[in-house]
Amino acid sequence: MKYLAQRLTRLRGDMSQSELARRARIPQSAISEIEAGKRIPRTDTLQKLANALGVKITDLLEEKIS
Repeated sequence: MKYLAQRLTRLRGDMSQSELARRARIPQSAISEIEAGKRIPRTDTLQKLANALGVKITDLLEEKIS
């Protein structure tokens, strides 16, 4: 899930973990643990994060190879 952690951090950009947590309606500690690679989010949590970031779940999970 290292890729998810990096992707989430990149997608939220300048948005703080607290702001993302507020928008996604999940605890800030959950975002911190996901970004640290200490937690694998459930599907519903991924959907909440994707909605809050304005992306698809696949944007959080797909490793883009260029």
